[in-house]
Amino acid sequence: MLGEREPREISRKINRIRNKGVEFINAEIEEISPQGNSIKTNKQNISYDYLVVSLGVELSPQIVPGLSQAAYNLYDLDVAIRLRDDLVKFSSGNVVILVSGMPYKCPAAPYETALLLDYFFKTRGLRDKINISICTPEPLPMPTAGPQIGQAIKQMLEARNISFNPLIKITSVNSDEKELLFEGNKNVPFDLLVVIPPNLPPKVVKESDLAGEVGWIPVDRNTLKTKFDNIYAIGDVTAIKLPGQYKPDVPLMLPKAGVFAHNQAEVVANNLAVEINGAGSKKEFNGDGSCFLEIGYGKAGYAKGSFYNQPHPFVDMKNPSHWWHWSKILFEKYWLWKWFK
Repeated sequence: MLGEREPREISRKINRIRNKGVEFINAEIEEISPQGNSIKTNKQNISYDYLVVSLGVELSPQIVPGLSQAAYNLYDLDVAIRLRDDLVKFSSGNVVILVSGMPYKCPAAPYETALLLDYFFKTRGLRDKINISICTPEPLPMPTAGPQIGQAIKQMLEARNISFNPLIKITSVNSDEKELLFEGNKNVPFDLLVVIPPNLPPKVVKESDLAGEVGWIPVDRNTLKTKFDNIYAIGDVTAIKLPGQYKPDVPLMLPKAGVFAHNQAEVVANNLAVEINGAGSKKEFNGDGSCFLEIGYGKAGYAKGSFYNQPHPFVDMKNPSHWWHWSKILFEKYWLWKWFK
């Protein structure tokens, strides 16, 4: 978004996993049949003894009228590049970062975006001509991490003159008038709109017997097993309840974040190897996770904690520093080297 990375620096060709002895089939999944132990794709049918479902979320900006036409989708690489080019030409007006629904992957994303944009416009001497605001249905930033973290991030936003507008739900976007319409007849004008689009369960999952009531896949929170003994699910497609409540009568759910997908994958891979080989010790996913929070100026914060902690998740956040920013960069480079060399 700010031009500090090029796509080639943050991406690798997926077929490199063949170097790990993994067959890669690039196909659209059309049907999952737990009873038949098979998957139907647009190229072939695949039978399995064990299945690990890791289909993530389905980004669906089209379900909010007018949103696709008016907003920059943060989770689309081509759109992020277009936003980078357009930011250079933006010199005044209202910038709105919109969270269009819950849940969504990478809970830090809208707050990093706001802080990075504040930094970007300040370095160009334009910040006093630009209003930056966040509109979200959340009560506080990153609510699953607890009120202490939420308040800390909110204070960080306020110190940078970024408006935080909680507990508001988008209904439509008037792209001609450049106006957001929320429930309760609240309207917010914008000149530049950056969006976290609605994150929905993939259609093929919702239509399978794996899905729970709202379409995500319920799993055992320690083993990641679904209701079928030979099927596991990991990452954003899962629904894992946590101790505590988001608000009255709404349970807390494990956030959708890459760190959890990675840790869950290691648990499931280990346990499948133990089961198949008949040797070794099984592991459990313990709900631990961490997250970097980029704030600009070459600094980042770092939050880490236990989301399975009783009676509610416990997360601690370190003060932003150059150290955490460089730690994030080094982790990124190490991860890409390790898995896609």
